[in-house]
Amino acid sequence: MEKTFQEVKIQKHNLGEYLAKLENQLVEMVDDQKASDEELKSHQKLIDSTRMRFNIVQEQYEKMEKEQQEKLKQQKNNAIVNENDPAQRLLKAKAEFIRASVQGRPVADEVKNLIAIPSGNETGGDKFLPTTMTKDLVHEPFAKNQLRNVARLTNIKGLEVPRISYTLDDDDFITDEQTAKELKLKGDTVSFGRHKFKVKAKISDTVLHGSDLELVSFVENALRSGLAAKEKKDALATSPKSGLEHMSFYDGKVKAVQGENAYKAIKVALADLHEDYRDNAKIVMRYADYLDILEYLSNGTTNFYDAPPEKILGKPTEFTDAAVKPIVGDFSYFGINYDGALIYDSDKDVDKGEYIFVLTAWYDQQRSLDSAFRIAEAGGGGVEG
Repeated sequence: MEKTFQEVKIQKHNLGEYLAKLENQLVEMVDDQKASDEELKSHQKLIDSTRMRFNIVQEQYEKMEKEQQEKLKQQKNNAIVNENDPAQRLLKAKAEFIRASVQGRPVADEVKNLIAIPSGNETGGDKFLPTTMTKDLVHEPFAKNQLRNVARLTNIKGLEVPRISYTLDDDDFITDEQTAKELKLKGDTVSFGRHKFKVKAKISDTVLHGSDLELVSFVENALRSGLAAKEKKDALATSPKSGLEHMSFYDGKVKAVQGENAYKAIKVALADLHEDYRDNAKIVMRYADYLDILEYLSNGTTNFYDAPPEKILGKPTEFTDAAVKPIVGDFSYFGINYDGALIYDSDKDVDKGEYIFVLTAWYDQQRSLDSAFRIAEAGGGGVEG
């Protein structure tokens, strides 16, 4: 199967790290009088082999990077030429909406229709963000919150979901004892709450009066970054704020399992999951912990650095530095919901010469079943109940 640009980039990074480590080890071996000539030759051979692999991947990476840059350049050229394209008309409408909002002037009717501004904005009521922009901000995947890649993401007012998506006439159809206890304790339904927060995008004069593409990209990326940062901070907080404890995987409600090191702890966690959750399980962990696992498995002789994480750990893996302890589980039982419309406001910082576009959102994060997850803790040898 042909590798993606991101997979090649990770492979290049891993091989580079491994090559640097091998070269440092060779320097140490030269100073070590106990190291034999044969050991030095063997280690040099491993370095040469790794460098050859790295050069091949580096060449592939540079080729793919050049292709991506050409593709992006072509997209920008198309954006300039094809102004009658529906996507370009939408882009232009978004840019006009942002400019009009921060400058305090009316929005043209054509713009209102294109980006679907809800009623109420012109009557002195809440300034609802246009429907198209709300959809893009909430639903577009964004790499800065890696949990978005595995979670259920919704935008539904007053959302309630069943803890388990199916039932049988037989009350004993749930074979996982922990799940049965959790359902009995918490009930069959999960109700998502409304927790308010604000995101501010600061827009300079040069960006405001620049191209439509630059303005819309800057504002939407700033707002999307803020949403993603808030989601990730709450989901992976080790000391959650009062009232937001339930959002964190580290709130003490998810069962912790232990292993001698991170690799063994993850294996214990996967084995401890009920098979209903294990089949669809994914892993969220720090990249530094993953490198420790590669070093542990390689043991100075075997190269695991160019293998994909799924092959090493047995399950798809997302990396984020905020996951202080690896989280293993079926993330279809984890949801992020934005409750209804987002609201915008605007202001200007006269001293700094910046326009401020402010977004107010109400959201919640819920695990419908804690028993679908495990926290993998290194340094122990068992399972905490």
